[in-house]
Amino acid sequence: MRLLLNIIWLVLCGFWMALGYLLAGVVCCILIITIPFGLASFRIANYALWPFGRTVVDRRDAGVGSALGNVIWFIFAGLWLAIGHILTGVALCVTIIGIPLGLANFKLVPVSLMPLGKEIVDLP
Repeated sequence: MRLLLNIIWLVLCGFWMALGYLLAGVVCCILIITIPFGLASFRIANYALWPFGRTVVDRRDAGVGSALGNVIWFIFAGLWLAIGHILTGVALCVTIIGIPLGLANFKLVPVSLMPLGKEIVDLP
């Protein structure tokens, strides 16, 4: 079932979302001081490409730098990304077939708000 949902997700919205996160990651990596944000964006792009069967967990070794970086990310990018995921999720939940895809969009909201200090792991 996860494979089927991931394929539908990839075709309908995952590819475009991942492409957007990849573009943001490349821009962040070009500006040297924002490389940590670029790496986080690449991590989210990977997750946005294939979200079913995976989840986000906190990293134990994340410290104050991650918290400070998350505040900066929230102000400049996180809030807008989260609003986009919420609006897309609501639009997808209008149809019965789109409900699992809408829920996957809602699952991306926390990591789009504060991506630093997070890790994406496979579910058993």
